[in-house]
Amino acid sequence: MTVRATGELLMKKTNAMVFMMGLLVMLSMCSRAVLAEAKIGFVDTVKLMEAAPQAKSAQSKIESEFAPREKELVGLQREIKKLEDKLTRDGAVLSESERTKLERDILGKRRDMKRTQEEFRDDLNIRRNEVLAKLQKDMYTAVVSLAKEQKFDLILSQGVVYSSDKIDITDSVLKKLKAK
Repeated sequence: MTVRATGELLMKKTNAMVFMMGLLVMLSMCSRAVLAEAKIGFVDTVKLMEAAPQAKSAQSKIESEFAPREKELVGLQREIKKLEDKLTRDGAVLSESERTKLERDILGKRRDMKRTQEEFRDDLNIRRNEVLAKLQKDMYTAVVSLAKEQKFDLILSQGVVYSSDKIDITDSVLKKLKAK
């Protein structure tokens, strides 16, 4: 994760925390009559991320998309292991130039493997972030749609210490996501 991305994530968390604190202050100032009329819901986004069919589908899609590259890495590791075994086994009987050539081959393949692993990891992280952003957008759309349909005044998510099952609408949102 880059410094900029980390800073943005920290800023988002800070903004969310400030918003929640402001919301709590506002709610504490409201009269009980106003609060009694307000319809409040809670969504467990972690549960949605784990149970939404879109998340499962996206995970299997990513796995199948990156499986060939992962197999390539495994093959490269095996190739390096074979060369290392050969060096260990035959190193004493090889000529100096053959042994030096074999050592260079091993070093070159290790560099290639390290570079390929880093590219693989970077590409995988980028792809996961793209999929996560789309999934979060879908979840947000489902929550807002459900809130409008069922006339909620406020939907809370992270930062909630406790919510009763009476206001937890996570399963309703999950049904909406499954219907897509």
